[in-house]
Amino acid sequence: MGADGYGDIKRKIRKLKQSEKIIRRLDSDAGLVWTDFFTVKYPPKVLAAMDRQAYKDVVAEFYYGVYYKYCAENSASMQDMYDPEVLSRLGLPPDADARMIKGRFRELAKRFHPDAGGDDADFIALKKDYDSLYIR
Repeated sequence: MGADGYGDIKRKIRKLKQSEKIIRRLDSDAGLVWTDFFTVKYPPKVLAAMDRQAYKDVVAEFYYGVYYKYCAENSASMQDMYDPEVLSRLGLPPDADARMIKGRFRELAKRFHPDAGGDDADFIALKKDYDSLYIR
């Protein structure tokens, strides 16, 4: 992406903002997934330094977040969909399945469990995140 230039990146992410507003049928910028995603997590300077595949992965992650938000707002079926923010905190991709989530939880639980020398607060936060995903 570095060859595209900073201005091209800004234009591309503005188009993503407009597409989210169309998908979610919004008139204002309030509550957009785009806002935190491209101002905090992946600001334009970070995107400009990425290669093409990394940029595509970021866009796919963004659209997953938009789709998740749309489904949540419209009471659509969210079977096998998990909160992308929680998955990110667990170090998982937004399209992680139940098997991946369980494996990652077990790995982190071993590291953070108080009996293994971990911190109580970290373990409790991990358990809350895992419980919020409602793994079947």
